[in-house]
Amino acid sequence: MQTEELLMALTNAVGPSGREDRAAQIIVDYFTTGEGQSWITGLQRDRLGNIILRKAGFGAHPPRIMLAAHLDEIGLIVTSLEEGFLRFSTIGGIDQRVLLGQEVTVHGREDLPGVVGAKPPHLQQPDERKKALKIEELVIDLGLDADRAASLVQVGDTITIKRDCSPLRNKYFAGKAMDDRAGVVALVECLRRLKDFRHEAEVLAVVTVQEELGVRGAFVSSYGLNPDLGIAVDVTHGEMPGLADYEGFKLGQGPVVVTGPQVHPYVFAKLKAAAEAGKIKYQVEAEVTPRGTDAYAIQVAQAGVASGLVCIPLRYMHTSVETLALDDLKECGRLLAEFIIQIDSGFLEGLACY
Repeated sequence: MQTEELLMALTNAVGPSGREDRAAQIIVDYFTTGEGQSWITGLQRDRLGNIILRKAGFGAHPPRIMLAAHLDEIGLIVTSLEEGFLRFSTIGGIDQRVLLGQEVTVHGREDLPGVVGAKPPHLQQPDERKKALKIEELVIDLGLDADRAASLVQVGDTITIKRDCSPLRNKYFAGKAMDDRAGVVALVECLRRLKDFRHEAEVLAVVTVQEELGVRGAFVSSYGLNPDLGIAVDVTHGEMPGLADYEGFKLGQGPVVVTGPQVHPYVFAKLKAAAEAGKIKYQVEAEVTPRGTDAYAIQVAQAGVASGLVCIPLRYMHTSVETLALDDLKECGRLLAEFIIQIDSGFLEGLACY
């Protein structure tokens, strides 16, 4: 399966936070019965649902490097049924302004197609037309009467946006759940590149769950694995009209290496050195807020982990048309592989000396 094929399969799959199993099965199959099975030395899932892909190192006392990218997507949840219509709330940070008119799938006793609707502007009061609709004013219409809807849907059922990944020009791709299944594909790309290398470090590539609800999967997995180093892979804002230069990063100009309080300065320097050694284009972002990615959970696991963060530029984050450049994703995977190849026990010894 080519990188773009895996990206499209993963982003099209269902997997809101806490209900990631359908998307997770694609990764499990890829590394148990697919081409990835020869790239790793072990696969396991923990109690929360994180997928841990192990690749042994060749050192006598190999450093343990954790890579993390989250599998879950933002979604919706049924809160009540009202005469056949569904009221709902959000799972993760969804901007209600993008919901009106969306096609959705309600995951009840069976998958049900629906649409998000609201009172049309013709019937709104003049002051209502000037305001963004609140989520309480939106409903999901399944085309079912009240009794049939109640027999198929219950409070607590999850809902996902129905949107297929679309190739654009210049190897750009747009779709839902690029945040952060693009990062998951970058982990796969990294393992693909490492398959022919003897590297000292042991690699623990973790496909985490429930990131959108507070990096829960990364908290659990990083505590359990207690790695020597940890690199989170996520997305950051891509450049577009209306953003200042420091707010968005160029698509097609390589991954973004992040610096800030949550990033160990030696890990940051080593990531940049790996990019330069591999002739990989990269960009740099200063981020002062540690929360928001798996890097935060990794950094504070047990007695603390030297952590880093690499991001893929992404436009229109947390919408159903998140857009990225495939080359940035591939180069992100190549950067991770170059970094791992350069890590030895000597590098670890210096981490406490800065």
